[in-house]
Amino acid sequence: MPDTAGSERRLTHIDAQGHARMVDVSAKPISPRRAVAEAIVRMAPDTLKTISAGNTPKGDVLAAARIAGIQAAKRTADLIPLCHPLPIDAVTIDIEPVPPDRIRIMATCIVEARTGVEMEALTAASVAALTIYDMAKAVDRGMEIGPIRLLEKSGGQSGTWRRPDSE
Repeated sequence: MPDTAGSERRLTHIDAQGHARMVDVSAKPISPRRAVAEAIVRMAPDTLKTISAGNTPKGDVLAAARIAGIQAAKRTADLIPLCHPLPIDAVTIDIEPVPPDRIRIMATCIVEARTGVEMEALTAASVAALTIYDMAKAVDRGMEIGPIRLLEKSGGQSGTWRRPDSE
């Protein structure tokens, strides 16, 4: 469900002429910021058992996904064109098998900066999910990724936001 609370706001990455721009955050104060995002990977129940047992042809799927998610958070500005590079203080990737057929990835990013860290958390969760797919595709090409969504963010001028339907 889209966030309509800010629907009266203008798009900050578009200038008055309609051109894409990187937002100027130089006047904003540096403050602690945190974001949590999740991604779900759905698969056949036997695939989840294989991943959980560590019996996939490519090795430890969950360890690779954790490292990939951390690495992705650190490289977000290289992937998202108008995203500010951030000096990330911490990235945590929690991966939980949810029987019978899902894996839940939660990515938490923390930074002290002038802008939020939501894109880093979303990128981390996404790349961790893609890594699970890549590592286990020989076992199950029918895996599905999604939803990928922001669960919460805190800090900055807009304060704290939590997805109403998250756990």
